[in-house]
Amino acid sequence: MEFNRLGITPIVVFNFIIWAFFTFAYLYQALYILVTWRRGEVKLPPAKKNHRYAFFIAAHNEESVIANLVRSIKEQDYPSELIDVFVVADACTDRTAKEARHAGAIVYERNDLARKGKSWVLDYGFDRILNEYPDKYEAFFVFDADNLLSPGYVTEMNKLFDQGFLVGTSYRNSKNFDSSWVSSAYALWFLREAKFLNNSRMLCGTGCAISGSGWMVSARIVQGMHGWDFHTLTEDIQFSTFCAANGIRIGYAPAEFYDEQPLTFKASWTQRMRWTKGFYQVFFSYVGDLVHGVRKKRFGAYDMLMTIAPGNILTLVSAFVNSVYLVIGSLSHGFLATQNELSMAVGSLVMTFASMYVTFFVLAVITTVSERKHIRCRKGRRWRIITNLFTFPLFMMTYIPINVAALFMKVEWVPTKNTVSMSMEDMAEEQYAVPGEPLRLPVVACLCQSNS
Repeated sequence: MEFNRLGITPIVVFNFIIWAFFTFAYLYQALYILVTWRRGEVKLPPAKKNHRYAFFIAAHNEESVIANLVRSIKEQDYPSELIDVFVVADACTDRTAKEARHAGAIVYERNDLARKGKSWVLDYGFDRILNEYPDKYEAFFVFDADNLLSPGYVTEMNKLFDQGFLVGTSYRNSKNFDSSWVSSAYALWFLREAKFLNNSRMLCGTGCAISGSGWMVSARIVQGMHGWDFHTLTEDIQFSTFCAANGIRIGYAPAEFYDEQPLTFKASWTQRMRWTKGFYQVFFSYVGDLVHGVRKKRFGAYDMLMTIAPGNILTLVSAFVNSVYLVIGSLSHGFLATQNELSMAVGSLVMTFASMYVTFFVLAVITTVSERKHIRCRKGRRWRIITNLFTFPLFMMTYIPINVAALFMKVEWVPTKNTVSMSMEDMAEEQYAVPGEPLRLPVVACLCQSNS
């Protein structure tokens, strides 16, 4: 009774526990932002040796984009005799293989319709390369067919490999930021992931995470598997989690590449359903290993545990509990809950979603201000930079229904169609915003910029 007079009711206690968990579990990511804001971008010492690399590209019906990627690799400011490009044309029905060969790649054609997905292509391609070119390469770079590499990409990544890292990731930019509100949201998230997660992790001396494309793996690891042994729907996160659980530190270098993002919400929903289902697969498979890593005081294991944990499910549970409490309490006419308690439940529901929106809005502002020189946006569409600050939180909040749907629906690997045919020369054309040109951002962004 005394607790009730103080306003400490069961629903208040429940909401406080949820808030405290989220605050303490993810507080370190706010500290990551401060670390990068204070110390800036990772700077790697010059490499003592130029190492030999193979680029691996999995491609399914990518005739419109594959040649641009191969050419951007061939045009690196790195000794060309130390780079080879391999393309696995996977069940293609178009001119992907021909376009890749014409651009200068070594092409394998694969037609296994039973084992679909990038992980199986990696397994097939790595196995062939190891058999046909034994001990030739020191590391492999993995890219998607729609990517483009900045000219200094390999030189920067070579610095990382020369430091002794067996696995490394890089700076993921986007070539079609301004195509739609969906592509803008994707682009901003990957900029944030590169700068305020992986860059910060590297500065703090903890492990990073690879994500889809633009990553490097030592040939020693691939030789150990003689192919690729990670076959969930998100083989990249599975491999990152394996590394975190086993004390293999993934490094990061500010080597920039460009990725194509989905244009429509439907395509985004399909892709993110696969990602979310894959996250569940990895979480339930590796949670024990990660907890064991945490017990051994490996912060990278804790970081990865928080990365793959289904936090949105907890948000949904909180909203559900408060909603049920509100409905049942209202129907009881004061018997189970007072009007004050019902008001608290309403306030909790509002605050749950409002705090999510504000959090993602602040992340959008910080990332946009910090990475403004990297955002590729045509001058006629620069308004998209501003509107994205407000639509990005909505995009991220759609992960809530996706997390629920992925729990119950069967999800299979479906290729994402890429159509933005663009070369590095196109990226440098005058139609795009000049890097460093000031942006007219909202007042909150300008305040952040003035303090940076």
